[in-house]
Amino acid sequence: MASQGPPGMGQVMVLNSKTQRTHGRQAQIGNISAARAVADIIRSTLGPRSMLKMLLDPMGGIVITNDGNCILREVDVSHPTAKSMIELSRAQDEEVGDGTTSVIILAGEMLINAEPFVRTNVHPTIIVRGYNYALQEALSICEKLALTVDIHDTDRMKALVQSCIGTKFSSRWNDIMIDMALKAVLTVARDTPTPSALPGGSEDMYSQKVEVDIKRYAKVEKIPGGEISDCAVLSGVMFNKDVTHSKMRRRIENPRILLLDTPLEYKKGESQTNVEITDEEDWNTLLKMEEDYVENMCMEIIAFKPDIVITEKGVSDLAQHYFAKANITAFRRLRKTDNNRVARATGATIVSRTDEIRESDIGTGCGLFEMRKIGEEYFAFFDECKDPKACTIILRGGSKDVLNEIERNLSDAMQVVRNVVFDTRLLPGGGATEMAVSMGLRKAGLKLEGVQQGPFLAVGEAMEVIPRTLAQNCGVSVIRTVTQLRAKHGAAYEEAEKLHGEGAFPKCNWGIDGTTGKLVDMEEFGIWEPFSVKIQTIKTAVESACMILRIDDIVSGSKKRGY
Repeated sequence: MASQGPPGMGQVMVLNSKTQRTHGRQAQIGNISAARAVADIIRSTLGPRSMLKMLLDPMGGIVITNDGNCILREVDVSHPTAKSMIELSRAQDEEVGDGTTSVIILAGEMLINAEPFVRTNVHPTIIVRGYNYALQEALSICEKLALTVDIHDTDRMKALVQSCIGTKFSSRWNDIMIDMALKAVLTVARDTPTPSALPGGSEDMYSQKVEVDIKRYAKVEKIPGGEISDCAVLSGVMFNKDVTHSKMRRRIENPRILLLDTPLEYKKGESQTNVEITDEEDWNTLLKMEEDYVENMCMEIIAFKPDIVITEKGVSDLAQHYFAKANITAFRRLRKTDNNRVARATGATIVSRTDEIRESDIGTGCGLFEMRKIGEEYFAFFDECKDPKACTIILRGGSKDVLNEIERNLSDAMQVVRNVVFDTRLLPGGGATEMAVSMGLRKAGLKLEGVQQGPFLAVGEAMEVIPRTLAQNCGVSVIRTVTQLRAKHGAAYEEAEKLHGEGAFPKCNWGIDGTTGKLVDMEEFGIWEPFSVKIQTIKTAVESACMILRIDDIVSGSKKRGY
């Protein structure tokens, strides 16, 4: 970069000559083009008629999916703005788990609608101010549209999960997937103490009354082979381990379960240990001491009469012998995460030392323990648990690709149910909320004055991209469908103003049926989406558009290391 020096002097070089720099309007328009390109990649994956994308990774692996976050995670981009757009999808996935495609399409459209203002030299801060006003207005419209639901109302919850899964690859097996998602989430949901009950606690948005930890306690076990209709959610847990000794029992009803994270073998030295023996008898004494140590541990365990002993560490041959004699089934080297799930499901406590075992540590919540062979592998099933707060989801399917895609779809569905457990409000799907927000912003924008009115109305226009894309993916006439939908929402406003006077807000739930492309009332059609997902989508899209618009300089070229 060169800048003009004092009069009579030449140019002064400030930046390294290899550094590339774009600034001003050129940088902003470049950013908008990058955002448009990212949005176009996944535009066709929105809605029930969505297309799949096949991605090849550098190792030659294949990913086939229509999950926005998964596609963008695999795509290798070099433009910095495109990278920040891809981060949006990841943030959306981590926060609410659904709406990853919508957020990118919406953010892209917000930036595309800002392009005319940038080209006519409207200052970015004015556009950003208009966008922020529009965001507040959009959120208040969503609040008015929201409907509260009872999470135990199975039909309404099924319709809600249907709207999430209906756009996915697994939509052919919707009924199974919906039941699995609902059962898994309601199994792992448990009440936590309210903030007022905690010492020094204060009510805030992060103190939830319910804890739903899907990641830790709802384990998905993918087993290739079988039918997709064989998928199930267990009333308990299972893991891929066989019993340590062939003589141990393989089926126990109402077992007493003991969980350990200590090795049931003689202690090994942390580092290399050398022992010098002067007497021949001392060698036998050493071996005897090791055996006594293991026997003592086993006797402390056997005293509590458990039926199953599971440890995260090793079990020596001698310990296996004692357990087999006492008719106890033993498992070794179980993962910590699996052990935690067994503890939650059976009511056992993980014990670290055998001399500290108490009766209360024994888990008695499991109804049936059974070893089953699926394919070539043996699996231990702990089923029919009384009120398990952990579960295993078994997925069966033809190939690894199918299983991976079903796992992604099921994960989205479980996140949607989890969101509703936290926030029981819903919004109409099928582009109805977006069109209602768009109409509301149009009405509110007419009352605004000055330069901000343009950007404010542009957000309203950008919201229409969701119904427009839904119509486009169905293959119907986009202009006719969106115009009819706009007319429906406009008529609802006029009717509400006639009945209740100026400023009345109508609850218009008309949207697009993503399968046929016809206009339907979402209340009758039964497509609802969680309030938190929609709000998060709108917030993330507007805020990221504002951030990208305020970039007016892109400098590339890194420093040499060591300076």
